[in-house]
Amino acid sequence: MKILLVIDQFDSANNGTTISAKRFAETLVRHGNEVRVVSTGEKRDGKYAVSELKIPFFDGLIKSQGMQFARPNKAVLREAIAWADVVHFLMPFALGRVGRRIAMRQGVPCTAAFHVQPENITSSIGMKNATAVNDGIYRYFNRKFYHYFDHIHCPSRFIASEMKRHGYRSQLHVISNGIENDFCYRKMPKTPELEGKYVILMIGRLSVEKRQDLLIEGIRRSRHCGEIQLILAGQGPKLHAVSRLGATLPNPPIIRFYTKEELKDVIAMSDLYVHAADIEIEAISCIEAFAGGLVPVIANSPRSATPQFALDDRSLFHAGNADDLAKKIDYWVEHPKEKAEMETRYAQHGRAYCIDACVDQIEEMFRESIREAGHAV
Repeated sequence: MKILLVIDQFDSANNGTTISAKRFAETLVRHGNEVRVVSTGEKRDGKYAVSELKIPFFDGLIKSQGMQFARPNKAVLREAIAWADVVHFLMPFALGRVGRRIAMRQGVPCTAAFHVQPENITSSIGMKNATAVNDGIYRYFNRKFYHYFDHIHCPSRFIASEMKRHGYRSQLHVISNGIENDFCYRKMPKTPELEGKYVILMIGRLSVEKRQDLLIEGIRRSRHCGEIQLILAGQGPKLHAVSRLGATLPNPPIIRFYTKEELKDVIAMSDLYVHAADIEIEAISCIEAFAGGLVPVIANSPRSATPQFALDDRSLFHAGNADDLAKKIDYWVEHPKEKAEMETRYAQHGRAYCIDACVDQIEEMFRESIREAGHAV
């Protein structure tokens, strides 16, 4: 198949949607497909470039979240779409809306993905608990974009149920974004700065809804606070606030962005993984961590898909409750044999999310869309 991906940002792998899109593109090519992309950034072989769309007053906030918006270019979109057997839109913003209209006028089958949880938007402006606002964004996305598509990729059962609850009537394909095969059980000696410490890892953007602040407080309340070294792998708008808060721990957290290869080593040197986020569509980072052999402790939030990964209640804590988080951390520190057994089980559990199996399912969604349009697959 000739598959066109349309996404606002593709070059810089500094947000979950872009990372997933790049991973899908590479795997689709490995499966024998041709893949091209429409996005911001530099034009190159297989990539059609459009310019960036700056939003007055909000541009700094958008950039701090690792995102940028694309300005639609109809000529570029027409050329790219004319090449494709199927077009897959990953974002519901201006580039996707204009591209969708062009694809439908040109008779090219198209599908969409739901990667932008409204609460991720409202969290950035201090309104994550404003139910009416979040519901309004769900409805707006559907009215302006998603209801035009017969097939929508949903990264988790959780977000599919939220979409149905908000009136989405398209066929929803629940398919994980997947992890690469080299995230597998592995242990390695700790570096000198980590030696002798109990290393707790959390991966993700440093933002309000990810709740790094709660993790820091949970560690502070742990009976083993003095021996814990926290690593926060990520970047984002709350960097300075998280750094100030973490500086009050006996061992201030190590905070930095890691490349994929570095991250695999950090996972291999860590003892426990915590995912404290209140809001999450899937949390690929959590899958990568437990596939790499870390037992996770996950916030049991009703607005997050991540609790689905817990194999039992020992890996869940009450969302927003630092005392309960501290109890779960202490349990795993004090039961190393049980933790070693669960590490193996979680690593096996992670195999269910391998990228090749996920892309097989995405390919079938594309073929279904092409067949329904009356085109040869």
